[in-house]
Amino acid sequence: MQEKLKNIEIFSLLSEDALSLLALHCKLVNHKKGTVLIHAEKVEPYFYILESGIARAYSDGENQQITFWFGQAGDVLFSYNSYINNKPGYENIELLEDSTLFQINLNTLLKLYSEHLELANWGRKIAERELIATEKRLIDRSFKDATERYQDFINQQPELVKKVALKHIASYLGVTQVTLSRIRAVYK
Repeated sequence: MQEKLKNIEIFSLLSEDALSLLALHCKLVNHKKGTVLIHAEKVEPYFYILESGIARAYSDGENQQITFWFGQAGDVLFSYNSYINNKPGYENIELLEDSTLFQINLNTLLKLYSEHLELANWGRKIAERELIATEKRLIDRSFKDATERYQDFINQQPELVKKVALKHIASYLGVTQVTLSRIRAVYK
């Protein structure tokens, strides 16, 4: 397990000892496309890291799902509210293709944080990285128009354009599928 973990960038911050300790508590799991790993309104017991596959986070709006995040190999999947406050989350996280993930029980992970400073700092860095990415998405959505957001999306995550349903990309960009089709026509 430790060798598999070494191949994921997020683990590169850890010493061999810390990585070995974490590996003792990780389990490699496979899930099918369409599996919802994280459910809104539920305290989620697991923290995941994608080894392979694609995921999306979304919230249920009135008659629609609003996608606000995509994850790929090396990204973490967890409910922030469950992770930080041990309370039900607001997001759902669905796998968009068959995926392999590292899974660790959240209570176990939090116990490791309390007993090992290096792992606690690693967990803090993960949370900080996700906070910065969330802040960037919020600022971009507030100040960039849909065309600019689409251009950023295809520049930063070009492989997702081919693998993710247009309805999810449109939702992520905050536009209708018709508007997304018009924007995409310009880039063909």
